Amino acid sequence: MKIASFIYKGRSLYGLVEGDTLRPVSGSKLDDFPTLRALLDAGKLADLPSFCTATSVPLASVKLLSPVPHPSKILCAGLNYKKPYPVAGVTFEASNIVIFGRHDDSFVAHGQPLEMPVGEAGLSFDFEGEIAAVIGTRCRHVTPEAALKHVAGYACMNEGSVRSWQKHSIHAGKNFHASGAWGPWMATADETTPIEEMRLVTRVNGTVMQETTGAEMIHDLPKLISYLSHITQLNPGDVIATGSPDGTGGSRTPPAFLKPDDVVEVEVSTVGTLRNHVAHPHI
Repeated sequence: MKIASFIYKGRSLYGLVEGDTLRPVSGSKLDDFPTLRALLDAGKLADLPSFCTATSVPLASVKLLSPVPHPSKILCAGLNYKKPYPVAGVTFEASNIVIFGRHDDSFVAHGQPLEMPVGEAGLSFDFEGEIAAVIGTRCRHVTPEAALKHVAGYACMNEGSVRSWQKHSIHAGKNFHASGAWGPWMATADETTPIEEMRLVTRVNGTVMQETTGAEMIHDLPKLISYLSHITQLNPGDVIATGSPDGTGGSRTPPAFLKPDDVVEVEVSTVGTLRNHVAHPHI
């Protein structure tokens, strides 16, 4: 299944993506499970097809939201592909898993504008294509062997960064308002290829800037989930960003940072394509 959260005729809904149409959850089921996160929390994901209306609406007629609006946690893996650290003048090597968190409002949905940082921060606004995994069932202290049983599905992510502010702290450089995006929907694990077979491609204005497969990750998804579950409880709807490969603007000579009106596309095979444009600075 491909499952989207969206606004249609002023109402927040979710439902199944079927080609260029959507089948929303029926009104009675929406009363029981008002969001995709609530559906996941109730363990009813497999029942979603029977909860949706028989009537479809055009995909072009809705405003997509992030696949799981307001997840309790967005956890990101850093340095999970072999590449130079993309901040000028800074070196960073780590044999351990590197994790940082992002605020929900640092992301927008598919088709929504990325917010160009104002002033000096806007001079190092970077793109980072990633494969995102969505947790489907609550887990704590899970083993790597059992970890994938807790994954509901996958999405595309542009984990946008302000490189100059990463010199202040990772948190600062990674949490500018509306600097990243994820979506366009969640593709359930039974519909996608295994993550190691997924091909990740990032394009800026149609030019391929990053290309890899999940097999190139240093720490695979089962290891990431296990590691995180030993730190915190992973809840239904939580998002894990699995890292970005080489080719980002900050890793290039000369750097290729984003500018207003640029269009960033992140494509993950068997999942979909996330597309956003960079807005002009809002002062």
